[in-house]
This record gives sequence, structure tokens and C-alpha cells, in this order.
Amino acid sequence: MYVVQIASECAPVIKAGGLGDVVYGLSRELEIRGNSVELILPKYDCMRYDHIWGLHDAYRDLWVPWYDGRVHCSVYCGWVHGRVCFFIEPHSQDDFFNRGCYYGCNDDNMRFAFFSKAALEFLHQSNKRPDVIHCHDWQTGLVPVMLYEIYKYHGMGNQRVCYTIHNFKHQGIAGNEVLQATGLNQAEYYFQYDKLQDNFNPFAINLMKGGIVYSNAVTTVSPNHAWEAHYTEVGSGLGHTLHQHQDKFSGILNGIDYDFWNPEVDRYIPFNYSSDDFEQKVYNKKALRERLLLRDEPKKPVIAYIGRLDNQKGVHLVHHAIYYALQREAQFVLLGSATEPGINAHFKHEKNFLNDNPDCHLELGFNEELSHLIYAGADMILVPSNYEPCGLTQTIGMKYGTVPIVRGVGGLVNTVFDRDYDPNKSPEERNGYVFYQTDYGALESAMDRAIGLWYNHPQEFRQLALQGMAYDYSWNHPGTEYLKIYDRIRHQ
Repeated sequence: MYVVQIASECAPVIKAGGLGDVVYGLSRELEIRGNSVELILPKYDCMRYDHIWGLHDAYRDLWVPWYDGRVHCSVYCGWVHGRVCFFIEPHSQDDFFNRGCYYGCNDDNMRFAFFSKAALEFLHQSNKRPDVIHCHDWQTGLVPVMLYEIYKYHGMGNQRVCYTIHNFKHQGIAGNEVLQATGLNQAEYYFQYDKLQDNFNPFAINLMKGGIVYSNAVTTVSPNHAWEAHYTEVGSGLGHTLHQHQDKFSGILNGIDYDFWNPEVDRYIPFNYSSDDFEQKVYNKKALRERLLLRDEPKKPVIAYIGRLDNQKGVHLVHHAIYYALQREAQFVLLGSATEPGINAHFKHEKNFLNDNPDCHLELGFNEELSHLIYAGADMILVPSNYEPCGLTQTIGMKYGTVPIVRGVGGLVNTVFDRDYDPNKSPEERNGYVFYQTDYGALESAMDRAIGLWYNHPQEFRQLALQGMAYDYSWNHPGTEYLKIYDRIRHQ
């Protein structure tokens, strides 16, 4: 099968969050299974060019219709860790992708509307006719709209679209100018509730809604998150649209790359190990303590938090967990960066206050190498999110034999099964601790059970960690699920 991914990110060359990891990981899995995969990406000035091999001109004169004229673009081709990627560079005074950032500009709607238009124009002019176009998030929500309203009349009538939503919070709310710029033009046609009109603002169009309405299949990144988006406020106003298109909507759990996140081969940790020689993990714990100047106290567990510090991630619970862990004679390690100045200032204050505490280390910022050592050296990993579409932290933690303590939302429900209370898994299949409320008492209850098991029943704690390591959260299963969807929509 010939698949083209159109996205605003692809790790490691363009990575702002989990989207980049998914685009790369899924593409790699599809190729391993014998499919032909190409990626179309914006050519940002600030992307990691050191991760591109053999970058060269592939299509010098791509003229993209835009408003009443055309914008001249160059398309470059290169290999990102084995994946064939095409990078679109527009030559216009708007300088869409020469901003020193991926997102956060006032004209993001127009930047990515142009990118969507240019990606389709590139496929059209270069005579590329994939079986399936797989596009992602609001940035490419207009791809299926333009494919079925414009390009299918220009030789692209057989292409099918799978549209994956990674975050319902950002939907691409725009005005009529996006329609005019892209050639969709007829405002009265698209400003209808069953087309692109935003569900709550009749004077705006919603690019993500357009992706849902026009694509052949819609997915999000875990089965439970699909249910939440459909039936709760997690859908950020798109619940009714998802209900209208429920026959083509499903959740597929994201995978992780076990070539990269795997204690057996991880080059960032001093001692490799597997479930067969699990005792080696303790040497990484010792190395972690040395690196972060923690007290070398073998009788204490290390609890870790790795991730952004923001409201989505349950930052109030993260803060409380630090002090509860210390109160329970555990050590706490945090690695993360804040997205808001207020939260950043708060954690800087906590870092200064706890600086001399031999049982706590707060590392504000992000360090890929250190994250590997924390996964390998910690005993437990905390994921107390307010909402979590999929979550990779808990699945990575389990691969490293680090027991997850999570809030029961989104993909966390699909991957972590409570040791004491899960009704659907046998005791031999359980792999962590789950709490459901957002209050301190709920968090403390789960942490108390985990710390208590570590102290009082070390062999049972070890067995729980091994049961987590036995789960397969690679791209193997998601790859199968996506191929089933591709195959189904190809024959529609």
C-alpha cells in the first residue's frame, strides 16, 4: 500500500510534542510491514537539520494557488532516520515557516492552511497518487476538505483520507479569509453546521471539524479518549460532530519505539537490563542518585515525574506528590518544563526551597538523556493528568520496570490496570496503580498503596514491575489497526 502522511511534525527533525513521535513511529511500522510511506512536512527554519540525510531539491517549481494568484515553492527531499520526507518551502513575503518556531504565531491558521494546500498541490503536480493520505490534527484539517471539494475533480478522485486527532483542545478556529485563500471560496456553502461552521460560533469555521466531516476515517490516540471526546467535555465542543460521524470514528492507542525506549539496548543508561536480569536496574538507581546528588539510601524508593508542568498534566497533584513522597520516606525526582510563567515561578520557588533536601531533586527544563536515566533508575512513575489523550510516560515507564501511578483518564485507563482493584484483569495481568478523582486524598491513596507494597512486600512489588515489563506497547498492534482502517477506506 502507498501511504502519504501530511503533518506539521515528525520526530526527531520536527518535534514539539507527542504528535512528532507518532508520525515517525507509525510511518516506520508501516514500512517494516512492506508498505511504501512518504511524509510531507513544512520546511521550518528551526527544525533539526542534523537529523536529515541527503537533503536535496526534489521539485523546484511548485506553484500553489493562493487567493487570486500563486505562491512559488520549492520542495526538498531527505531521509529522516530512514523515512522519506518532503519539505515544502514557500517563497513569499509571508515567510510562513521562517519564524524561529513551529507554532504560536498570530497567523497560524493561514500558515497551516497554506501548508495543506501546498501538500495537495505537490501530490497533484508530481502525479503522486497514494492509496491513503493520513493527516493529523487541526493543522491539516483542510486536507480532506480540499481533496473532496477541489482536487478530486483534477485527477485525485481515488485518494482516501484517514484523519487522526491528537489533541481536541486546539481546533483551528478561523474566518472566511482561509476559504478565500485556499480557493474554497463559497462561504455560504461551508458556513453550515454540517460542513465547517464552528459548533458554537456561527461566524467562524473550525478546521478540525472540517477534517472530521470530510475524511473517510477519523481516529484519536486511545479507545478511552475516543469515548471521552464523544461523550464528555474532553471533546471541546466537537462531541455532537463526532456523534454524527461515529461510524467512522475510533480510538487506536499510540505505540512507543522499543528501539529507542528499551532498557535492553538504551545507550543513555549505564547498565542495560531486561526482565531476566532485573536486578541490574538497581545500578541505574544508584547512578541516578549520583547524577542528581541524592542520598544513597537503598531502603528508600524513588518516585519520578517526567513531563510538562501545566494544568493538563495535573500540576497541583504533581506539587502535592513531592511533599507526600517525602513525608512517606520516599525520594522524589522531577524533570519537566512549565508552559506558563506562573507555574514556572512556582516550581522555581519549590526548587530553591528543596535545594538542600537530600531526598528530592527538581530539574526544570527538558533533557532527553536524563529522562532515560530517570525511567531506568526510578521505582515508580507518576502521571496524575487532568486529561491525557494517550500518554507515553506510563508505557515507557513500564518497559523500564518502573511502576506507574496514574489518574484514570484517556489512554492511561487503556494501559494501566490497578493492582488491587481492576475488575477486568487477573492479578497476574495487573501492572500499576490507578486513582480517579482530582483531589489530594485520591492521589495519596494510590501513592500510599504503591509505597506500602514497596516497603512491606518487596518481592510482590518486583513482580508487579515485571508484569508491567511483559506488556507490548510497541507500534506492532497500532500498526495492524491502522492497516485495517486503510484497507477498509480504500474499498469505499
